Amino acid sequence: MDIQIKPIVTEKANAASDKLNCYTFAVSPDANKFQIKDIVEKLYNVRVVKVSTALYAGKRMQRWTKAGLIRGQKPAFKKAYVYVAADQKIDYYDNI
Repeated sequence: MDIQIKPIVTEKANAASDKLNCYTFAVSPDANKFQIKDIVEKLYNVRVVKVSTALYAGKRMQRWTKAGLIRGQKPAFKKAYVYVAADQKIDYYDNI
């Protein structure tokens, strides 16, 4: 099983990483906490203390265009909150 992981960089996520040492990631919906912990530890070389997850349902969207009403749905996703040890940090931009 291939687990996708992508960092979420928003103002709220950056504030949480500064205050609580908590980093947020968008992960595959079928990933569990143990797999997320292993992937983050391997990718960023940090010690993960705790992982919390939240499932977000896809939202229905619609808009009016010249061709008429277009309906669709945004995809569902899972968000992981990863707490790292107090003396460690994750730098998203170090391997670009």
